[in-house]
Amino acid sequence: MENVIDLSQISKSFKDKTIIDDIDLSIHEGEIFALLGPSGGGKTTLIKMIIGMLRQDKGTIRIFGKPIKEAAQLQQIGYMAQQDALYEALSGGENLNFFAKLFRLPKDNRQERIAYAADLVQLTDQLDTRVRFYSGGMKRRLSLAIALIQNPQLLILDEPTVGIDPILKKSIWREFERLKREERKTILITTHVMDEAERCDTVAMLHNGTIIANGAPRDLKETYHADHFDDVFLRAGGEDA
Repeated sequence: MENVIDLSQISKSFKDKTIIDDIDLSIHEGEIFALLGPSGGGKTTLIKMIIGMLRQDKGTIRIFGKPIKEAAQLQQIGYMAQQDALYEALSGGENLNFFAKLFRLPKDNRQERIAYAADLVQLTDQLDTRVRFYSGGMKRRLSLAIALIQNPQLLILDEPTVGIDPILKKSIWREFERLKREERKTILITTHVMDEAERCDTVAMLHNGTIIANGAPRDLKETYHADHFDDVFLRAGGEDA
């Protein structure tokens, strides 16, 4: 099984505060991988280093076997940030069309991908509405659609289902699982929600900038003698569950 992401001895500090401390991590092709941890634990900082938005202080990061420098690599990555980066003066459909062109999506299947992404996040009926009139949840859904639109081999999604209702969240997770199973896509998500983490193939628990546990959810439960996944996090961090 090939590694899509390889991190070796990654560290990052801001001023005198260490945010990421000597992390080693490998993410395999065709798996759903969760970075689980509380807000402020370093998840977003680590994600930004993986996609090249931040430079690590030390260590090496390789995506598809290469440093993240080449535009061709970025074309294979669908990224959803924690904060929505949308053009609010444009409609939802215009945002999708803009990003489809930015990602150099071939004209002959551009509309097909827009329709697929909009339908997945249940925004088809709202594509003519300007984004400034979208609710917070609708903006999150549009951001997820944009991450999916160029049919990337690697999805990196920072808190992708925050603000999304439970019924739609269930549908989105079914699609994540289909993409993994049928198209061998690799999906890296950050979350602080235990039940989402349990749906992933592998979970790395991030606390105070370090990985305190890493493995399949079932294996982690066995290792820490836990019936509930939140107890795994507490015990891995040295706290009584």
